[in-house]
Amino acid sequence: MKAAHRRIVGIGSIAAWLVVSGCTAVADLRKPDVEIANVWHATFPHGGRTSDLVSWWSAFSDPSLTTLIAMAQSKSPGLEAAAAEIESARATLASAHSNLFPGLSGSASLARSGTGGNGASEVAVSTLTSGNLDASWEIDLFGKVRQKSEAARLRVDERIADWHGARVSLAAEVADYYVQYRACRQLERTYTAEVASQRETIRATDTAAASGFTSSSDLALARAGAASSASILTAQRAECELLIKSLTRLTGGDEPCVRNLLVKGRSDIPTPKTFSVAAVPADALRQRPDINTLELEVAASLAEVGAAKADLYPSLSLGGSVTIGSSSLTGTSAPWSFGPALSIPLFNGGARRAAVASAVAAYDLAVAAYKSGVLDAVAEVETALVRINSTRRRIGHATVAAHNYRAYFNAVDSNWKAGGASLLDRETARRSAQSAELSLVEIRRDSVRYWIALYKALGGGWNTSAAASGTLQKKPKGDQL
Repeated sequence: MKAAHRRIVGIGSIAAWLVVSGCTAVADLRKPDVEIANVWHATFPHGGRTSDLVSWWSAFSDPSLTTLIAMAQSKSPGLEAAAAEIESARATLASAHSNLFPGLSGSASLARSGTGGNGASEVAVSTLTSGNLDASWEIDLFGKVRQKSEAARLRVDERIADWHGARVSLAAEVADYYVQYRACRQLERTYTAEVASQRETIRATDTAAASGFTSSSDLALARAGAASSASILTAQRAECELLIKSLTRLTGGDEPCVRNLLVKGRSDIPTPKTFSVAAVPADALRQRPDINTLELEVAASLAEVGAAKADLYPSLSLGGSVTIGSSSLTGTSAPWSFGPALSIPLFNGGARRAAVASAVAAYDLAVAAYKSGVLDAVAEVETALVRINSTRRRIGHATVAAHNYRAYFNAVDSNWKAGGASLLDRETARRSAQSAELSLVEIRRDSVRYWIALYKALGGGWNTSAAASGTLQKKPKGDQL
């Protein structure tokens, strides 16, 4: 017994020495540092005056929009898939975590046997029962199991961040289509008014041509212009219908409900009142789920490097078994065994070294992806800020242009009716006025779309404390923005 004790002590001493020698297994790998500016270089919308990201959608003051976003959040197959990914990652974590604890398995059997025959060849019937317990536990000397468990835990957090990112993207996509739809209907109304006006022009020109006051060429020009506008109007209506189909797809497929909400909603393009972009880039990036995912992947890859390096060293495990057998012929027996086992990798053809190299390469890839993601995120915010500032300035100029082109057309129209201008002059003025008004609608539409792009670029009000506080437990797909 003392000899066995000395052997265990000797193995423990070897293990302790190996732990000390391997404690710096991943010390040469560091988390990436990315230099980020302390301030945004682009102009702040609204002079940097603030509201909160969380109340972003209510700032539009459009119940139809918020209802559509809520429908999408509750019925999106994409969010359901993201939630399933979380559950899968949690199952992987539970499996990895279970390796930290001893394992115990058991088995039992019952058998009756005998030999029929005559005389001495006959063996009496006997009953044999057996029960067996096997226990094993790998002592995590170098943290291989702990590192794998940590990597699995970090990937659970990754999937949660992915789920939040999917929610932000979905909300932004619904809002973007909604804004496009409202602008589409405004363009449709502009084309409709123009077609009606041109048909009145055709009737007036037709009467004048029949009386000999104008030439047939003017009538042909009026008809050509009306036909061209009618064709554009038909295409515009089709575009509006396609946007309804897109909103229906995103919100669960209930098209009558979507159409009803669109009818009830505001007819103009929804515009947020105020918005906050006062945070420096580093603070804003903490709100982005995709950046959080990339950072977590770096940490998970680092943990896997540690697990791969720990696998280069010996492993120590404890095992034991107890078997209880009983026979009606021979009686009862209870053999048992218990002891440590040390496994030392001597030669494996370089497989374990290759596994370390693969893990380090995966870590380097994660670091590169993280750096690239951070730079892309900053560029997205800066780009959205520049576009918002540009469209805000353009709206003022476009409004002046539309107003004056319409005034010019009204003057030419009055002159044409009095016989002082040709129909060609009137058509030229009409097209200029129409183009300016359409351009104003499109700039207003793009301005709001850039606001939505900024919402997405800043992470949509998402923050890591929501996940850490346990708000996402079993059914994340039911949460609402």
